Amino acid sequence: MGFPHEPLSRGGPQVTLHPNSRLTPFAREQLVQRVRRLGWAVADAAQAVGVSKRTAYRWLARDRGKEAARFQDRSSRPQHIPRRTSALRQRRIERLRRRRLTGAQIAARLGMPRSTVSAVLVRLGLQRLRSLEPRPLVRRYERQRPGELLHLDTKRLGRIKGIGHRIHGDRRQASPGIGWEFAHVCIDDHSRLAYVEVLPDEGKLHTTAFLQRAIRWFRKRGVRAERLLSDNGNGYRSKLFGAARTELGLRHLFTRPYTPRTNGKAERFIQTMLREWAYARPYHTSNQRTRRLPAWLDHYNCRRPHTALGYRPPISRLRRPQ
Repeated sequence: MGFPHEPLSRGGPQVTLHPNSRLTPFAREQLVQRVRRLGWAVADAAQAVGVSKRTAYRWLARDRGKEAARFQDRSSRPQHIPRRTSALRQRRIERLRRRRLTGAQIAARLGMPRSTVSAVLVRLGLQRLRSLEPRPLVRRYERQRPGELLHLDTKRLGRIKGIGHRIHGDRRQASPGIGWEFAHVCIDDHSRLAYVEVLPDEGKLHTTAFLQRAIRWFRKRGVRAERLLSDNGNGYRSKLFGAARTELGLRHLFTRPYTPRTNGKAERFIQTMLREWAYARPYHTSNQRTRRLPAWLDHYNCRRPHTALGYRPPISRLRRPQ
């Protein structure tokens, strides 16, 4: 009679068995107990579980040890590697890698096989360049009152002429040359209240006009803007935009170049907007998609629970106009 092949032993840790293994750790222990305590012949005990006498004797010999995991599979890794790369050589490899040399360059400089250098880099956890620099700490912040800081950003959207490949899955059915349109976003840091428009481009004229309309929209809801935060796009850096911002009495802050996380609230809102509006359903035309935006935006601002706001909508954080 055989034994079940669960990868468990009584009181022992879970193990991953070879797919063709006939014995689990529990069955190995039972084989030994049949011979030691019940007096079975080794050949009979081996035949009962479908293994050879040689395998049975191997587990009997293992039973002489006192370690708790003596019936578990052991690693095939050798206990001693006489020609292993020395610690000094490994430190040299690490030092060169931290100077951003590739594995091939390190191997050529040290006169070593590339496979050896690659194995050392894997062992050190430096096989990828991103491992050389730790990820920056996430620093979350939130302004204390509505309007203290408004985040500005844009997102390029492909124009639509028929159902796209995101729905039907066939990139061959593309509509080349249709062009792009841009979703301009303004979101309040404290309340996450958002205002969005879809415009033909992200140049200075449309960007400046969007800012003026966004400020009026927030004022109607009792939000007095004080500061702006945007990336370094040409529209935001233009003299026209600067003059409008000065006229509105706003201070303008810029994010670090190529560091989108510093404008994280706008980036996160854009992800939500794309998922829940732009790509939430099939649209036949760009105008059809744009017409759906006000309804979704009203839902986002007034009814959709926001995890960062204690599952309340952004409108719940606004003070009533005086």
